[in-house]
Amino acid sequence: MVQTIQAKNVTLHDLRKKFGLQLVEDDQFFQEWQDNLSEITDLEKQRLDRVKESYSNLLEYPPMLENTVKMVVLSPLLDLAGFYLPPFHIKSESSVEISAEDEGVIYKGQMDVLVLFQKLWIMVIESKQAAFSLESGRAQLLAYMLANSNPDKPTFGLLTNGATFRFFKLAKLHNHQYALSKLFDIFNPENKLDDVLRVLKRLGQLATNN
Repeated sequence: MVQTIQAKNVTLHDLRKKFGLQLVEDDQFFQEWQDNLSEITDLEKQRLDRVKESYSNLLEYPPMLENTVKMVVLSPLLDLAGFYLPPFHIKSESSVEISAEDEGVIYKGQMDVLVLFQKLWIMVIESKQAAFSLESGRAQLLAYMLANSNPDKPTFGLLTNGATFRFFKLAKLHNHQYALSKLFDIFNPENKLDDVLRVLKRLGQLATNN
């Protein structure tokens, strides 16, 4: 009998047990968020400073809904990264499915934002509180990334709640392995949206070159 589970209910234990997913803590495994990053212009920095100011203003009027985060923070980042222009395309609320055939388990769910050829996934966690932990969305994002139609090449992801950002890399060697970037926080003394944009541009280059 096939068991169907909503992706939002999946746990890291489920993914490890059904798909052999393992966390890799070797810095060499995920260098893409650190090396050969794209430069950004002064105008782009000014735009990101405006985004930070807008987000700070909205914090005074909670709750902060995921649609507001997408509109105020994520949309400007995707625009500056060039993800609204060819060859990129955005699919919102796309249904995805992964299955562990031997175990008779299918995970189904919906993704807030899907970007480009199923190589780069971006997810805003469904949070009613601005300080909501990113950890609540880790397993769900990885479940979507496991649905990648081309498992021979790495897949990248970005998880955010609007204030904090973390990049993911998933690759299949002998088994499915993933690694994390450091956390980028919008309220650090320097606006870390600058670094987030640099990494997004870099991952966009990798996605279009492969």
